Amino acid sequence: MVRCWCGKQAITRTSWTSVNPGRGFYGCPDEGSSCRWIGWYDPEMCARSRMIIPGLLRGRNELEERLEVAEGDVWK
Repeated sequence: MVRCWCGKQAITRTSWTSVNPGRGFYGCPDEGSSCRWIGWYDPEMCARSRMIIPGLLRGRNELEERLEVAEGDVWK
């Protein structure tokens, strides 16, 4: 069992930052607390993956937004 600095059982999360996209980590369950402890549980991605994944995520988000607009136009 992994514990954070404040002694609570850590929870698993996924980073979606441009520096660590899709990388798994443990974090304090009290998200707003001053603990702010994290621990990586998977290996760092290669440089190429770190370059490509953020662009793919941005493209996906843009497509979702365009779909929402198009669906809204259909129901008008």
